[in-house]
Amino acid sequence: MEKIRWGIIGCGDVTEKKSGPAFQKIEHSSLEAVMRRNGEKARDYAERHGVPKWYDDAEDLIHDEDVDAVYIATPPSTHKHYTLMVAEAGKPVYVEKPMASRSEDCLEMVRACEKHEVPLFVAYYRRSLPRFLKVKELIEQGAIGEVRFVSVQQMQQLVKRDEEGNWPWRVKPETSGAGLFYDVGSHTLDLLDYLLGPISDIKGSAYNLAGSYPAEDTVNGAWRFESGAVGTGVWNFSSYKNEDDNRIVGTRGEIQFSTFDDKPILLKTDSVEESFRIEHPHHIQQPHIQSIVDELLGNGKCPSTGNTALRTNKAMDMLVEEYYLGIEK
Repeated sequence: MEKIRWGIIGCGDVTEKKSGPAFQKIEHSSLEAVMRRNGEKARDYAERHGVPKWYDDAEDLIHDEDVDAVYIATPPSTHKHYTLMVAEAGKPVYVEKPMASRSEDCLEMVRACEKHEVPLFVAYYRRSLPRFLKVKELIEQGAIGEVRFVSVQQMQQLVKRDEEGNWPWRVKPETSGAGLFYDVGSHTLDLLDYLLGPISDIKGSAYNLAGSYPAEDTVNGAWRFESGAVGTGVWNFSSYKNEDDNRIVGTRGEIQFSTFDDKPILLKTDSVEESFRIEHPHHIQQPHIQSIVDELLGNGKCPSTGNTALRTNKAMDMLVEEYYLGIEK
């Protein structure tokens, strides 16, 4: 194969700028078809983005002979369903994050792809962004010595209902798996897995402090990495502003950076204080998608797989488990 021809299931907001156009702009890749249950919206997307084909049935896209690999960009509640379909068709899968609503579904997805011998990639694209690769480089170069602990703090204003008075799907547990913690908090936990290695032990709790919607709006936790370093985190989605800060502290210094805010990376030691401003690409998933295409063509490796994303889902499940057990009772 000289290039990978893609199909997209679920051409919603995330595909407009973050991901969709990248499939057509990177090397050895093209976007051949898109699918949305609303055929008119699928056709509109195809016409606006110059995509040759559109469908209103996922099965038709999956079995299109001009589609080599499929990107699943639907809400988490349908990720497993579509992944199993694509795997059975013998085609590589690229699925949005979080990988699924619960880790049990993630495991089933991994096993299905292994059974049908197709690769499974997940859209934890921060693993491929130059800004966070710089953080990884600083850690691996020993700029802060041996890592001892990590602290995470993220706050966000309360989301609003839509024009029809409904809450966004991201705060509906039946669709998203939990609240905004699964949607955005997952990025930080997965990034820490990439930077510092797997988390071996994690404990925490979740609360609905504002009482606005069924999902939790606050999560806090403590964990330990297999390397021995420890971490703590708090995520609040009913705060007065949007902000997030991460701190990785070692024996010689620390690195401060943000998962979402456009802040420079800050390196602090006893002898130096240095900042690094590294801009994100226009289509933020582009480097990540390029790594997938490269791997499929035998020229590289994508850093986010079904197995790495499964670890992130397991960590999140542990933090919110008691909250949802309480709701079920």
